[in-house]
Amino acid sequence: MSQHFDLIAIGGGSGGLAVAEKAAQFGLRVAIVEASKLGGTCVNAGCVPKKVMWYAANLAAAVADAPDFGVNAHSDGLDWGKLIAGRNRYIANINDYWDGYAQRLGISLIQGYGRFVDAHTIAVGEEQYTADHIVIATGGRPIVPRLPGAEFGISSDGFFALEERPRRVAIIGGGYIGVELAGVLRAFGTEITMVALEDRVLWLFDPLISETLAENMHAEGIQTHLEFEVSKLEKDADGLLALVASDGQRLSGFDQVIWAVGRAANTRDLNLEAAGVEVQPNGIIPTDAFQNTNVPGVYALGDITGRDPLTPVAVAAGRRLAERLFKDKPDLKLDYENIPTVVFAHPPIGKVGLTEPEARERYGDTLTIYETSFTPMRYALNAHGPKTAMKLVCTGPEEKVVGIHLIGDGVDEMLQGFAVALKMGATKADLDNTVAIHPCSAEELVTLKVPVRTPGDH
Repeated sequence: MSQHFDLIAIGGGSGGLAVAEKAAQFGLRVAIVEASKLGGTCVNAGCVPKKVMWYAANLAAAVADAPDFGVNAHSDGLDWGKLIAGRNRYIANINDYWDGYAQRLGISLIQGYGRFVDAHTIAVGEEQYTADHIVIATGGRPIVPRLPGAEFGISSDGFFALEERPRRVAIIGGGYIGVELAGVLRAFGTEITMVALEDRVLWLFDPLISETLAENMHAEGIQTHLEFEVSKLEKDADGLLALVASDGQRLSGFDQVIWAVGRAANTRDLNLEAAGVEVQPNGIIPTDAFQNTNVPGVYALGDITGRDPLTPVAVAAGRRLAERLFKDKPDLKLDYENIPTVVFAHPPIGKVGLTEPEARERYGDTLTIYETSFTPMRYALNAHGPKTAMKLVCTGPEEKVVGIHLIGDGVDEMLQGFAVALKMGATKADLDNTVAIHPCSAEELVTLKVPVRTPGDH
């Protein structure tokens, strides 16, 4: 069989699969180089297994809340082994689907690690393969800092390998991954302590969201220690772990510590210098708006480009790249503005567009801000329930909506439609002119009347 292809994708995750699938559908000769299973982090150690466990956590919470509604439900605890076995079967089915689908499309699957020999040649083991177009889509890996005792902790990969539920966990990091794992484990009964270097959890989100999240987390019994700089991990004679901060603070008694301090671009072993591909010290590969690297015929997409590290972003960029290269659409590219995203916390969080601080930096004193905060009907008969909060960030006399920020039950599903509206340039009047669906939390976004801040306010 010829070792030459029209396109080789290095990495069989979301981005690599997307560009390879499209190219194969267009009749091109395509190969994917993948050292592990198809689907990448999202399918195997990220979005998919996380979401399965998130649903299980929601069910556990619902059982706990049910008696207040007169439903005589009770729990005998979590069967961790059954949950993990079911989750793994579900993932294996997805892996099998992709293997079969790639085969039906005629995509050649090359198992192993790819390294550049030159700009059009990839070596995998002792074999070499050439292509007119090479797409780098190798994704990211969890960061574990080089600190004394760091090896005592596990990453998100280690979390998905746990064979039993830990009793007491410290999570280092208050971003997406830390918040999501904290919520899942807490719903299962694990004691959670979260530490973060920043002064608030989800610090890149709108302050209203961060503040409401912190309030909900504390109500669930999650302890937080902010502006806590971990200097080392220690293990005592009983095997329990401790976190030691640079200022001497010490938190101890944990049977697991999870590093959730971000992910690094998985590019260091690609031998990029052999192809002349520019790479930053942190492993990020710079690209232009069309996913081109500095070397003609070599492209990069997904997390390794440093832009919006989200599965649907990599998929969208990959599909557009294939159409641009092979369907005579020279101007086609992904618009990275106003990409919606969700954090599967408990309850979930969603955002699209600019935060209020970002909007003030861009638009100055032209903003009108609408907010609401309430306990949804889901908890009407419960003594306690997490708060829902919503914010609309609008600009100019026409009150164009430039930011939507949500936390609460169901916001993960409702955001998709509102993201379409924002992307199309909706104004506050457009939302006001939409008849509300009652009773539901989503109606709040089309019934907000009195702004909390108007142009000139800070």
